Amino acid sequence: MRSLSTIDLIAFAQGLQWTLVLVALSFLFGGLLGLFLALLRTSRFLPLRLFASLLLQIVQGVPLLALLMFFYFGMPVFLGVDVASLTAVTVAFSIYSGVFLGEIWRGGIEAVKYTQWEAGASLGLSGYDQFRFIIAPQALKISLPATVIRSANSSTMMTM
Repeated sequence: MRSLSTIDLIAFAQGLQWTLVLVALSFLFGGLLGLFLALLRTSRFLPLRLFASLLLQIVQGVPLLALLMFFYFGMPVFLGVDVASLTAVTVAFSIYSGVFLGEIWRGGIEAVKYTQWEAGASLGLSGYDQFRFIIAPQALKISLPATVIRSANSSTMMTM
């Protein structure tokens, strides 16, 4: 056994720096993917809903470790593409967190009563403006607790 030295503290600080970068990138890209998937899942166009549902089912059925292994080790083997470690981990974590955030946010969007959409239409708002000014704030309020808890659990899993 050896004692804790300044070199160990420097290594810890560097590891903490990369962990924070990874969490920030994963939450940014995972949030964008989650919003995109939530909008696809609530779309009126059936093929988009089916595509998003299939993607969600596949990714939710695959363990996070398998995604990490695929993007870091599998991409060079199967596709011949050498991927940097930060890129591979960011992509895997973004996809993993994005599908779960997408389902949380889809639930929040669908929890808002349809009469709210009708109220927006009666005011003459476009579909985008109805979503932006009426539906999204209510859906955010509904889904915020699950989003914060899920994000905290995801970042805890990322640092393990």
